[in-house]
Amino acid sequence: MKMRAPALPIINIDPYFSIWAQESVLDTTVHWTGSPNTILGRVFVDGEEFRFLGDDVKGSDVPEMTVENIDVDAFSTVITYTNDKIKLTVKFTSPTLITELYYVSRPVAYCKVSYASLDGKNHDVKVRFTCSEELVLNKKGEGRAYSRKVDIEGVTAVKMGNGEQKVLWRSGDDVRIDWGFFYLGAVGEAVVDNTAFSGMYGIFCEKELDKEALFFFAYDDVDSMVYFGDKLKAYWKKDGKTIEEAISEAVGDYYEIVAKCEDFSAKVKADAQAKGSEKYAELLILAYRQVMAAHKLVVDNDGNNLYISKECFSNGCAATVDVTYPSAPLYLLYNPELLKGMLRPVMKYALSDEWKFDFAPHDVGQYPLVNGQVYGQNLLKWQMPVEECGNMIVLFSAISDVEDDASFAGKYLDTLDKWSEYLIRYGLDPEHQICTDDFAGHLAHNVNLSIKAIMGIAGFSRILSRLGNAQKAEKLMGIAKEYAASLVKNAANADGSYRLAYDKPDTFSLKYNSVWDKIWKTELFPDKFYEGELARYKKELLPYGVPLDSREKYTKSDWLVWAACLSESKDDFNCLVDSLWMAYNTMRTRVPMTDWYYCDTSHMRGFQHRTVQGGLFIKLMF
Repeated sequence: MKMRAPALPIINIDPYFSIWAQESVLDTTVHWTGSPNTILGRVFVDGEEFRFLGDDVKGSDVPEMTVENIDVDAFSTVITYTNDKIKLTVKFTSPTLITELYYVSRPVAYCKVSYASLDGKNHDVKVRFTCSEELVLNKKGEGRAYSRKVDIEGVTAVKMGNGEQKVLWRSGDDVRIDWGFFYLGAVGEAVVDNTAFSGMYGIFCEKELDKEALFFFAYDDVDSMVYFGDKLKAYWKKDGKTIEEAISEAVGDYYEIVAKCEDFSAKVKADAQAKGSEKYAELLILAYRQVMAAHKLVVDNDGNNLYISKECFSNGCAATVDVTYPSAPLYLLYNPELLKGMLRPVMKYALSDEWKFDFAPHDVGQYPLVNGQVYGQNLLKWQMPVEECGNMIVLFSAISDVEDDASFAGKYLDTLDKWSEYLIRYGLDPEHQICTDDFAGHLAHNVNLSIKAIMGIAGFSRILSRLGNAQKAEKLMGIAKEYAASLVKNAANADGSYRLAYDKPDTFSLKYNSVWDKIWKTELFPDKFYEGELARYKKELLPYGVPLDSREKYTKSDWLVWAACLSESKDDFNCLVDSLWMAYNTMRTRVPMTDWYYCDTSHMRGFQHRTVQGGLFIKLMF
């Protein structure tokens, strides 16, 4: 990867089991929130100790390996080091293969370590990983960790957990798991035990290298989610499998699953290069593990798959509709069952007696407690009525398209009909309300929000058409066309672009919601609409992207790529997307990909590790 990634993925399974390197792999490893999740990697060459991962208080006393190269694909981070005697290759893999639900869920990550002599001599080489109590506590010292060796066929392993197991006892954003058990080990014979370092309890696994060795990191969270009062387990447990069985199986199929992952990553890269550029491919490769690791796949008591997102460093909401909407392209492309798993909780809640409104909810809880909306305390003024109705209908319609089957939408037809009627009543010129870009505040007469309503109405028409209701489908498509024509007439600027709000002449905004008009080929908006918008975007382009709208110089990564797709010119697409690549390449804030940053400086404005980066994949839908 040519990009200097803003943070390097190391272990990336779910919102709790997610470990990154920031400035350097030689610095302290952290949870995606930035709180330390210290893992130390040490190699001993003929008895001499060297540091290749992480840092502690002794770090300055231990010589470092020299980092020669870092390569990243969708599933693996491969780091090559050297010293005077050997070349060391360390390959971290989180095999969350989107096409297979079991691998999406199984909480086992790998690290294969190998070496080659550089001086032509034979060497005694062994590798040790040490993992701190921070992996099983919210922060070090908040509780007491303990460990014990475990008996797992084919491996040597040790597990660590909090002495007080309060499973699923709280929710929050900037919090980490402090229940369940972390497992560390290696295939074959190794030495495992507990240890103390940097004022912390920890465990280690040390193994001699016969050219290479396979280590693993795993986490059993016991129960994964509270879902309307029920404690649910992860998908990988649905047939009664234990963590010990999952680990044994995982190390046994390492080469098979890694080969599948590498094939998938290569396909994404090739497709992205064909549609855009090498830089676009790198954005997708870096985004993949982040998006997957911001969800948790569980099964409800009726056997339904639920794929719960966490709105990371936004407010910690779970199953957030306007986060699912931008993340959807990744799942529409490769596994729509996971997108259905995002929508099922929303529909269950919307159909319950607890939801009192005639529009769609914003969320279904705060991760990992999915018991009902928490955003805005359910006050009407903090709802996003047009936003969420449009989002939900567009997503159902998109699923119907990629599956060529509207039966999933058909299960909820009455509710979707009610929401489409809401869009018809209020979507042409939305009242003073907030949209998904809620950080920008309330806005009346929002043109881009009106486009979302229009696409929602068109989306429901497409669902009805697939279900055989041609008469109503035609009527709704007629309304969508009428509203689109009204928008083109009433939102036009003198320069051919279109306004941020109907009553704000000469303003602009990214009209990312119209991307579905392009994907569905509904032709609701004329060519002049898209030509005028793209001309304005290129005029407003700053070194690191096009601002979201006239009010500020910040943008959103997902919406920038969606806006780039409005042009049929590959050069136009690459022009905008290359600016996003440059933003991450130069960004000073060393966190998992932020989606909200300033276009003039590339400085992060807020948010990190959010699932919305799944939206970067949208060009592959064309």
